[in-house]
Amino acid sequence: RDTMKRRTHFGFVLVYSLVSCFCSCSAFYLPGLAPVSFCQDSKESVLGHLQTKIQLFVNRLDSVESVLPYEYDVFDFCKDAKEMRPSENLGQVLFGERIESSPYKFNFNEEVKCRAVCTKTYKKGTQEDTTKLDFLKMGMQLNYQHHCRNEQIWIIDNMPVTWCYDVEDGQKYCNPGFPIGCLVTPGGKPKDACVINSEFNKKNTFYVFNHVDIKITYHSEEEGWSGARLVAATLEPKSIKHSDEKNPNCDGGNPMEVPGEFDSDVSIVYSYSVKFECFNQYIYFRWDYILVSMPHTNIQWFSIMNSLVIVLFLSGMVAMIMLRTLHKDIARYNQVDQEDAQEESGWKQVHGDVFRPPRKGMLLSVFLGQGTQIFIMTFITLFLACLGFLSPANRGALMTCAVVLWVLLGTPAGYVSARLYKTFGGEKWKTNVLLTALLCPGIVFSDFFLMNLILWVEGSSAAIPFGTLVAILALWFGISVPLTFVGAYFGFKKPAIEQPVRTNQIPRQIPEQSFFTKPVPGIVMGGILPFGCIFIQLFFILNSIWSHQMYYMFGFLFLVFIILLITCSEATILLCYFHLCAEDYHWWWRSFLTSGFTAVYLFIYAVHYFFSKLQIIGAASTFLYFGYTMIMVLIFFLFTGTIGFFACFWFVNKIYSVVKVD
Repeated sequence: RDTMKRRTHFGFVLVYSLVSCFCSCSAFYLPGLAPVSFCQDSKESVLGHLQTKIQLFVNRLDSVESVLPYEYDVFDFCKDAKEMRPSENLGQVLFGERIESSPYKFNFNEEVKCRAVCTKTYKKGTQEDTTKLDFLKMGMQLNYQHHCRNEQIWIIDNMPVTWCYDVEDGQKYCNPGFPIGCLVTPGGKPKDACVINSEFNKKNTFYVFNHVDIKITYHSEEEGWSGARLVAATLEPKSIKHSDEKNPNCDGGNPMEVPGEFDSDVSIVYSYSVKFECFNQYIYFRWDYILVSMPHTNIQWFSIMNSLVIVLFLSGMVAMIMLRTLHKDIARYNQVDQEDAQEESGWKQVHGDVFRPPRKGMLLSVFLGQGTQIFIMTFITLFLACLGFLSPANRGALMTCAVVLWVLLGTPAGYVSARLYKTFGGEKWKTNVLLTALLCPGIVFSDFFLMNLILWVEGSSAAIPFGTLVAILALWFGISVPLTFVGAYFGFKKPAIEQPVRTNQIPRQIPEQSFFTKPVPGIVMGGILPFGCIFIQLFFILNSIWSHQMYYMFGFLFLVFIILLITCSEATILLCYFHLCAEDYHWWWRSFLTSGFTAVYLFIYAVHYFFSKLQIIGAASTFLYFGYTMIMVLIFFLFTGTIGFFACFWFVNKIYSVVKVD
C-alpha cells in the first residue's frame, strides 16, 4: 500500500510538472523575437542601449477574392528612400512574403499630427499613369488589403498593426490588416469597406484610404525593465482629400474620391498621425489583444472540445468491442480440436495466406516510406508549435521547420521502404530506392512548379525566385536523396520481417463476399470517422490559408492530431478484422487505402469550402486553389494511409502470433 501511495504521488508530481512546463512555455521569447525596449531621451538611449526610433515595415497585399498576392510597391504607394529589407527565412520566401521598410517615420512617445508622406499624381492621357491607376482600382474592386496569410503587412516591433472595430453584440474585432480602399458599384451599392462610412455614396466611385491614425500602446516602469515596451499597435484607416500637401488637414473634410472614368487628373496625398498611450496593467503575452478579440473564439473552442469528446468516446467503444470479441475468438480457436476448427469459418482459416505478399508491393513500400517521413515531420513540427517555438510572432518558422525536417528525415523513409520491400520478397532494390526518393516529392514539386509558373506569369509576389527554386532542388538532391539511400542501405542489410505463421504455396480461394465486406464499400466507410475528428480544425486551417485569418490554436491541433492517429488506427483495425472474418486475406493495400481515403473527404470538403465560403473569382485563382489543394490531399493521403497500414500490420501480427496453428 505504501508503494502504491509513493507511485501515485510520483505520478501526480510528474503530471503536474508537465502541465506546469506546458503552461509556462509562452513565458519566454525566442532569440530575435523578444520585445525591444524604447525610450524618449536620446542620451539615455546611447547609455542604456535603448531605441528611440520605431521602424514600421510593410509586406505584401492579399485579397479574399483572389489567390494572387502582390507586393506593396506594385500599387504605387509611397516608398522608403533607403529601401531597407530585413532578412527573410525559407518559410517566408515560400509563402511569398516580401517585407520592406516603409516611409512612415516616427520616434517613441512623440506624437505626429497629420503628416504628409508623399503625393501621387496621375495625369490623364499618360499610359504609365493610366496603368498604375487602373491597377489601384483593381485592388479596391477585388478588396485587396494590407494583410496576408498569417502574416501582417504593417509590422512594428514584430507586432501586427491591427484595425480594431466594433461588430455585432457590442464586441470588438481586431483584424491584422485593412483595405486599401473601397468601391461603390454603378448600381449605388457600397461594397465591403465602404459600408463603414455613410459619406461613401457616389455611384461608380472608388474611395482610397490615404490616411491612417496609428495608436501605439506601451508599458513602462516594470521591475527589471529599463525603458518602455510596446504592447499593442492599432490604426484606423480614413479617406481624406487634402487640398494642400504641405499643410494637410486631417480633421474631417471630403473623402478621397477616384472616379470610375479617368477623365481628369487625379492627385492622392498620403498622410498619417501617430498617438502614444501608456498602459499600466501588465500584459502577459503581447498578442493577447489580437487573439482574444478574434470573432467567435469561445464557440470555436467549444466546438473543438465537443468534437474531441465525441471522437474519444467512439474510439473507446471501438477498442472495447475489439478487445472483447478478439478475446473470445482466440479462446475458442485455442480450445477446439483441429477437426472442429476446419469446419468453422473465421480469421484463423486464412492463416496460410494472410501474409502472402501484396500486388504492387514496390509502390506500397514507396508510399509507406514517404508516409513515415511525413508523419515524423508533422509530429515534430506540431509538437514544437505546441510549445510556442513556432508562434505567429515567429513569421515563416512553421514552414521552414517543416521543410528542414522533411529534408533531414530521408533516412527513415529509405529504411522503412527498403525493409518492407524486402519483406514483400522484392529484389529490385535500386528501383525501390529511386522511387522512394523521387516519386512523391517529384509529384509535389511538379505541381508546385506549375503553380509558381502561373504566379510568375500573373506578376504575383508569391512567385518563388529562381534562386530559391535552385536552393530547394539542392536540399532535395543534395541532402534528402543521399539520406534516403543511407536509410535504404541499412534497411536492406536487415533481415526481412519474420511472420508468425507460414504462407501456403497455393492461394486459398476467397468465398463470395457480401456488399459491406467488399473492398470499395469498406474503404469508403473507413475514412468517415477519421474525417469527423478533423473537419472542425480543417475549417480553421482553410480559413487561415485562404481567408487570411490568424491560426494560433496549436495545442488543440496537436490534440486533434493524436486523436486522428488513434481513430485511423482503430477504424482500420476494425474493418480489417471484419474482412479477415469473412476469409478475405487481401489486407495490405486495403489497410492503407481505408484510412487514406480520409484524404478524399478532405478534397470534397475543400471543394465545398471553395464554393460556399470563398469569393474567389478568375481562372488563375481557381487553378491555384485546386493546385495547392491537391498537394495537401496527396500529403494527407500518404500520412493517414501509413498510420492505418502500420496499425493493421501490428494487429495482424499480434492475433496470429497468439493462435495455435498446426
